[in-house]
Amino acid sequence: MKIAERGNPAMRSWLDRQGLKLVAKPYLSGAFATQQLLERLTVEKVPLRELTAGYGGGINSGPLFRRVYVTAPEHSVPFVGSKDMLVADLSTLPRLKKADAESSSLHYLELQPGVTMISRSGFNAGRRAYVRPDMAGFWSSEDVIKVTPDQSKIKPGYLYTFLWSRFGEVLVRGGVYGSAVRHISPEHIEEIRVPRFGKAVEKEIHELMEEAAALRAAFQSGVTEATRDLFETAGLGDLLDLRWHEQGRDLGFAQRGLNATTLRALNFQPRARKILRRLGEVEHATLGEVCKGGQLSRGLRFPRVDGEPGDTYSYRLVGQRQAFWLRPEGRWISKAHTSKEVLAEDETVLIASQGTLGDNEVYSRALFVTGAWRSFAFSEHFLRVRPGLAEFNGAYLFAFLRSEPMFRVLRSMSAGGKQQDIHEELRTTIPVPVLEKADVDRIAKTVREAYRRRDEADRREGQALAKLEEAVVRHAGVSTG
Repeated sequence: MKIAERGNPAMRSWLDRQGLKLVAKPYLSGAFATQQLLERLTVEKVPLRELTAGYGGGINSGPLFRRVYVTAPEHSVPFVGSKDMLVADLSTLPRLKKADAESSSLHYLELQPGVTMISRSGFNAGRRAYVRPDMAGFWSSEDVIKVTPDQSKIKPGYLYTFLWSRFGEVLVRGGVYGSAVRHISPEHIEEIRVPRFGKAVEKEIHELMEEAAALRAAFQSGVTEATRDLFETAGLGDLLDLRWHEQGRDLGFAQRGLNATTLRALNFQPRARKILRRLGEVEHATLGEVCKGGQLSRGLRFPRVDGEPGDTYSYRLVGQRQAFWLRPEGRWISKAHTSKEVLAEDETVLIASQGTLGDNEVYSRALFVTGAWRSFAFSEHFLRVRPGLAEFNGAYLFAFLRSEPMFRVLRSMSAGGKQQDIHEELRTTIPVPVLEKADVDRIAKTVREAYRRRDEADRREGQALAKLEEAVVRHAGVSTG
């Protein structure tokens, strides 16, 4: 049980600053201790509300409203919720009806580069994300607090770095309240005091964060371009504009030639079979053939023995939900009790292979393991795909498997009850386009460069945090441990 420190008891004035919330967590979370530390800094500290501008003073969240989702890009806008704001690949976001988004009641929810997003409710309450350049024209949900900096007073990248740092962490999350469903309200963060370390320091931190945001945008355009290149080169460009939900529901169809492999109607879904027939019209090899001598199987099941976070004797364990985030926050497990098979070889494609069939669930989505992510341990819930044929490589396979057509095909191969899995035999029959070596190499190069940029974005963000830590140490003499 966590208790208050005798030398640092909760004060009546603290309750006033929290709107008289009689919830213990803000007072035990370290938020007020951090506020006291920041107050000892020998630099100016400015309330957040004085550094923002825009609708509602620059710190706002939207109203509850009826969401109408549309698939046609020309009639919709990408829609970012409290969970979606954490993902690395934005190409799978739900799309909100454009006419509703641009209405007088919701127009101010449009995102602008440089805005800090804070999730305000649910499991992800208190997490922060930065609006990067390619997110201009996206809309945020009512579950996201937008902090819009007044750029005449503060650099957006510096403000985000502070709110994202360990200092901002406890100050933002110190405002979380509720039990079953946690919440943060805009008024609970507007008094956060932001230290000012001078133009030179803040400019340096801002530029690092802006460079990271640009690199993340380049990552997004890279993986999207690789997929487009693959399908168009294979003569399958028509599959890129799938319009899945506009094709009508799969009702009243008959299937002949059944065998013991499967009797489930979903596995013969006409819309998915149409994609498979189209893939079969071009030169191809089956996924089973491509992965012969490589890997096409679920991960290893293993016991979880907790380890020390960041310790050299521990792995960070990444599960299906966080694997698609910008930065995973999974638990740490002891290397001594874990096989090295939990790691993924370079250029392994991982497919979330257990889950439910909601369109916005990660089940059947693909990710690529390379660079810094090779140090992570991955749960057994991923299907690991690694080619064995010399004509293929992991980067090329990823460009193919991350596509919307393949997401639909993999979903159609589901087996199981509440928790679906990808049918072990059906998945081996998926046709994979065979291209000339020069085309395969070009597509793979695009993917690899995109992931190098993603790793570089992580490094720039790390440098920005380090600069902020240095500034705090210099002006307050505190330990960064």
